[in-house]
Amino acid sequence: MPIKLDIVNPINYPSWNSLLALSPNATIFHSSDWAKVLHESYNYKPIYFSLIQNNRLKALIPFMEVKSILTGKRGVALPFTDYCDPILSEDIPHENIFLHLSKYGKEAGWKYIEIRGNGGLFHDISSSSFYYGHVLDLTPGEKEIYSRFKDTIQRNIKKAIKENVGVSINTAAESIREFYRLHCITRKEHGLPPQPLHFFQKIHEHIISKGHGFIALATHSGRVIAGAIYLHFGEKAIYKYGASDRKYQHLRPNNLVMWEAIRWYSENGYKDFCFGRTEPENQGLLQFKRGWGTDEKIIKYFRYSVNKKRFIESNSSNNTGLHTGIFRAMPIPLSRAIGKVLYKHMG
Repeated sequence: MPIKLDIVNPINYPSWNSLLALSPNATIFHSSDWAKVLHESYNYKPIYFSLIQNNRLKALIPFMEVKSILTGKRGVALPFTDYCDPILSEDIPHENIFLHLSKYGKEAGWKYIEIRGNGGLFHDISSSSFYYGHVLDLTPGEKEIYSRFKDTIQRNIKKAIKENVGVSINTAAESIREFYRLHCITRKEHGLPPQPLHFFQKIHEHIISKGHGFIALATHSGRVIAGAIYLHFGEKAIYKYGASDRKYQHLRPNNLVMWEAIRWYSENGYKDFCFGRTEPENQGLLQFKRGWGTDEKIIKYFRYSVNKKRFIESNSSNNTGLHTGIFRAMPIPLSRAIGKVLYKHMG
């Protein structure tokens, strides 16, 4: 019997997060908090395909409808999100779910449908693109976790401590501005425009200030030199954004920031710590994340052309090209202005 999915807007749904918390596979990205961030930052429309029975979430495939004069109208699950696996109970048939999604996409005039994660929805379909994910088990406790780090990671942590680098866990709004200054520097080095400050302020307003995240900042001689934003929901935590001033890289502040965040999550009873997604071609970052004693997994993205009625290959992980040189040379104020305009079209 075909499954009928209802369309829910989690922003307006009473006690959405409480309902979501009953699912062991739920993450911060499925929450109403993240939906508010995306909606208020970029005016995306939440369209969450859901099946709720007896106050239990039996199925959830969350989408944001992105309307853009540059990149078209489409459904993405979810924009600016490392992964967002569909949540599907084992006791419901999955066969007709994607037919339901594609039918809606056609009627809505979507150019394509993109789902960032599998969640058991796809079996014999090749992914359009893929990334690596790295998850650290926090249950063994601080000493055992630390002992599993590679020697280079342990040495870098010790070096940062020896060099008097300090790390603080912050939830104040002022910390977002400190982080954003570093974010702009880091994006310039990578040849990319920074995301709008407004986006990070919304992360603070709807997630960090509500107790679902924090900003870790590293300081040296009174100056903030590195930082990261971490988000959490239920028993799962994720490293979402990192930034640093390259002039202080020799002090290894990023390693100490990560370790202090891991310690915090371990001490506060969280079980899983995810390092986010990594492009396959970014060997340096892959080596860094593998050094923390993590389990490696594949994060599959699926992109379906509504008009062509087939899954297509995506080049979404391609972040290099002529534009990188342009943004490296561009003054940060100009790059910020461009990022403010472009990012809403890139979701």
